[in-house]
Amino acid sequence: MTHLFINALSASAGGGLTFIRNVVPELALRDDVRTTLLVGKALRDEIAESSRVSVVEEPYPESAGTRFWHEQRLLPRLIRRSGANVLLCPGNFALFRSPVPQILLSRNALYTSADFQRDVRERGDYRLWIDAKVKSAVARWSVLRAECTAAPSEAFARELRQWTGKEVICIHHGFNHEAFFQESAPLPQQIQERLAAAEGSVRVLFVSHFNYYRNFETLIRAIAIVKQKLHPRRVRLILTCKLVSKENPGSYRAEAAAELVHALKLDEEVVQLGFVPYALLHHLYRNCRIYATPAYAETFAHPLVEAMASGLPVIASDLAVHREICGKAAVYFPRFSAEPLAREIIQLSECEARRAEMRELGLQRSRDFRWDRHVEALLRVAQGLASARV
Repeated sequence: MTHLFINALSASAGGGLTFIRNVVPELALRDDVRTTLLVGKALRDEIAESSRVSVVEEPYPESAGTRFWHEQRLLPRLIRRSGANVLLCPGNFALFRSPVPQILLSRNALYTSADFQRDVRERGDYRLWIDAKVKSAVARWSVLRAECTAAPSEAFARELRQWTGKEVICIHHGFNHEAFFQESAPLPQQIQERLAAAEGSVRVLFVSHFNYYRNFETLIRAIAIVKQKLHPRRVRLILTCKLVSKENPGSYRAEAAAELVHALKLDEEVVQLGFVPYALLHHLYRNCRIYATPAYAETFAHPLVEAMASGLPVIASDLAVHREICGKAAVYFPRFSAEPLAREIIQLSECEARRAEMRELGLQRSRDFRWDRHVEALLRVAQGLASARV
């Protein structure tokens, strides 16, 4: 039997949390694998132990660099103690001296993104620029070190192959329709009130905490154009974050985006909801008319699948990853161009037939992504590595 050790210490936000929340329940259903999961305190209460899933909780440093070295010292001992025969690293960085074969899940496009490097320099955020350079070097070393590296999309797998010269496989991330829509509890009253105040407007949704690579500024500029051209109709941009640095994970500075909202007189149009619990997100999707993402770097983009599954037409920046995930179920625009994005928002808002067509295409496309398929592919790799080591 395969015994998988998953290092989830770094899973604290975004795709890392989504991965753990969905993959561990799938692993718990299988009788051909045993799983030991290493987590921090924040994630411990979410994971249910069972006869097939054991959870190890460890405190860890907040600093990414300190945490990396902490894991390098801690993990070999924990892996040996658990009896695992394959290590799964879903956090982009491999273990230097792993006692068992390891599968690296590389899912951070910032390490290969020239756009991100340029963006950070132009913002004068040199501390983040240096941090990204260091992490990029470690991430590249990790791909070279791991027995197998998997990317969540073929587009990103190609980037990694070109970047490292090493073979990288694609295992698409999944989506659990039943689990995503099962929570019947309503959105918090405050969020309901803010959505009700936007009733009758063209509600454009963007699900993300604030960071640079999601390219908030292009979307904000597009909303200013839509506001002017749709007048007297109203438009509202619904955000699941607040443009305040301290209220978002990471060290990204949100002040410039907040100042842009004020400068363009969009304080009423940009609705900053803040954090929305993942289990309640489906209510939010279904309260909006269009989903838009201007991101300039991505590896999979779970909100695109969530939006399609919720029946929302999607407008996405023209990235290879976005085209791979959405196909014909989305329309695309140049990633730094506000006017084409605004034009697509206006055209979709005015054409019910086009929205209905895209809604149907999106619902069909979202069914192509399933976590059970992801886990099946992952375990085939793990079983092969475990057998080869015997």
